[in-house]
Order: sequence, then structure tokens, then C-alpha cells
Amino acid sequence: MPDPLVSADGEQPEQEGDPAGATRPDDDPEAKARGICLRLLTSAPRTRAQLEQALRRRGIPEDVTESVLGRFGEVGLIDDAAFAGAWVDSRHAGRGLGRRALAAELRRRGVAEETVRDAVDDISADQEEAAARRLVRRKLDSTRGAPDEARVRRAMGMLARKGYPAGLAYRVVREELESEGSGFQLPDPDLGP
Repeated sequence: MPDPLVSADGEQPEQEGDPAGATRPDDDPEAKARGICLRLLTSAPRTRAQLEQALRRRGIPEDVTESVLGRFGEVGLIDDAAFAGAWVDSRHAGRGLGRRALAAELRRRGVAEETVRDAVDDISADQEEAAARRLVRRKLDSTRGAPDEARVRRAMGMLARKGYPAGLAYRVVREELESEGSGFQLPDPDLGP
């Protein structure tokens, strides 16, 4: 049985409100690109690089991609600096990530190096230390009763995975063990094991 929406010559007939010769969004790569970007931005903030990659995967021509992303940037729908700042605030406060881990996450999302540095530099050394200290206290509390060597190893490993420098991690773990009255002495990192 022939499709009633397709004429004998394979063309779809005009629909009400659809003037002859008008293109449909599926036929217009720019409209398709805008739709893809808007859907992605509705679900979560995205970097320009993430949107560019999504458009490339969908087969949008490069010139159309540049045009649409340029316009989205002009009107403020894409702002990598704002994205990076919000990302750093959220992930540092929520997950306790250190500067190194935050920078790596932003780089993976295609944020430019200068923007990464600016966003990560907003975290002061005091803020980073305070976050590390909170994480160590929580880890030491959760491992109470385990051998001190294991507690130290777990706390140091956790801080390393979260992107904290080794010197800061060592100092914070040592100070937190001392503050809880543990007699365990960490070896001097400069002297080796």
C-alpha cells in the first residue's frame, strides 16, 4: 500500500502552514546544530569543546559548527570561563578535589589552559589545606581501630587520588594524627623509608 504522505514522485506534499519550498529543521544543518546544542545545554552546562565534539559526531559541517558555536558564545550560552569557575567551586566544595585534579578534569572537558589556570588559581592555599584537612579527619575517623600504618596509607592515597600535592598531604596527615593523640610517627619524607 503506498504511503499517503508521499506522492508518486517521492516528494512529500505541502503541509498546512508549510509554504512551498520551506526547509524543514532536519534539512537545515544550522537549525539541526542549534537544536543539538540547546538540548545538550538544557541537560547540563557544557564547554565549547564538548558541544563541538557532539556536533562533529552528528555529522554537522565544520563551518556550520563554528557559526552556531560562535553565536552561542556571543549571546552567553557558552562561556568556558564561567563553566570552569562553577566546576571548580562545585567539585572542590562537594568532592574535596585539589587543584591538580580539578585542572585535569577541566582539561579533559576541552577548557583552554589559561582558563583552567585562572579557575584553579581561585582556590587559595588555605582553602586547599582546609579541604584536605576535612578529608583526612573523615578518613582517620572511618579507619579508627585499624593499624596506624594502614590509616596513614589510606589517608595519603585518598589525598593523592583527589589531586593534593604530596608535601601538603604528608603535613596534614602528620598533624591530624598528632592532634588525635596517636603516638605514630611518620618517617621524614626527605630521609626516605
